[in-house]
Amino acid sequence: MKKTLLLALLIVTTVLSARSQTANYKVYAIRFASSAYPFTVADWAKGGPKTDSVKINFMVWLIRGNGRNILVDAGFLNDIEDAGDFKIYGYTRPDSALLKLALKPGDITDIILSHPHWDHIDGVGLFPNAHIWIQKEDFNYFVSTAWQKGEHNGGFAKRDVRMMVDLNLAGKVTLVNGDDQEIIPGIKVFTGSRHTFNSQYVLVSTGANKVVLASDNIWIYYNLEHLLPAADGGTLDPAGYVRAMQRMKTMVTNVKYIIPGHDAQVFSRFPAIMDGIVEIK
Repeated sequence: MKKTLLLALLIVTTVLSARSQTANYKVYAIRFASSAYPFTVADWAKGGPKTDSVKINFMVWLIRGNGRNILVDAGFLNDIEDAGDFKIYGYTRPDSALLKLALKPGDITDIILSHPHWDHIDGVGLFPNAHIWIQKEDFNYFVSTAWQKGEHNGGFAKRDVRMMVDLNLAGKVTLVNGDDQEIIPGIKVFTGSRHTFNSQYVLVSTGANKVVLASDNIWIYYNLEHLLPAADGGTLDPAGYVRAMQRMKTMVTNVKYIIPGHDAQVFSRFPAIMDGIVEIK
């Protein structure tokens, strides 16, 4: 009887310990560039006002805990051709931006790619030890179908295709198969907004709260606050984009923990760790 009770206690303790270990993450937003282009809300939110301006940042997100340093998206190198259209200023290479947190490029263990647009994927090669997580359907479209006549390859860079194929050949890519997948303990990915063929967003357990890193599945706060889809070209499924935002709201205790992909307000809504870095808490 004593042995049975001890075994039961051991099992319960082990389960509780495992659960507590999955809820240790801290989440940071890290700005590495800004745009000087005079964007309006209407440029980012379909049906939004054309008279209201919006400040656009480029950022990556860092998830730290359980022996891992995980990036959501990897930013871009400043020599990529499309970057010029955004009138980039204040650029710091993403790996250099992480040095502010005493993280070297080799310290990054994983990169979760929300989607393969150049401003989110081009910097993957900066992190030599990272394992890459991307949706299977998104990857397959990116490296093959997107380049066929009549398909959608806007925002994709051929050099990033070659890079991802090489990383896949090297065994450094996991293709995530669909919605609601726990890819790392305490970290799940979800699909549905179709910003690209099958883009994904990330739900992180921090213990006290859960955080949704939406990336471009929500472009700016106005999309979320007014449940408006991305402006033309920002999604293959406007209704799905809105449904995804509605779903995200059910995942968190407070909508402030849903983080859009490009809104500069992220860096005024959360406590600053240092210039260009805030902790999502």
